[in-house]
Amino acid sequence: MKLIVALIQPYKLEDVKKALVEAKVTKMTVSPAHGCGQQAGYTEEYRGAVTEVNLHKKIRLDIAVNDEFVDPTINAIISAARTGKIGDGKIWVTNLERCIRIRTGETGSEAIG
Repeated sequence: MKLIVALIQPYKLEDVKKALVEAKVTKMTVSPAHGCGQQAGYTEEYRGAVTEVNLHKKIRLDIAVNDEFVDPTINAIISAARTGKIGDGKIWVTNLERCIRIRTGETGSEAIG
């Protein structure tokens, strides 16, 4: 079992969701996030005050998958989120030690589905 965390551009969310469904991955958690990497920051003027903005809006996807779905999930995210420009995002894959479905008490790969 693995936990896949992906940070993507907000406007790519629908494309990524569609690609994941095609890869038979339908369970995910989606959260707003802010961050920066190579994009660095930019300045913005609001009501006469200049402000440096160095955190960009992103979308965070948390997806728990069984081992056979790791590569299809990663490939789906990359194919749908990649623009070739700085700021496309990142994917982290970590071991998922334990998973429990609260409703049924199932554990392990059965709980992930």
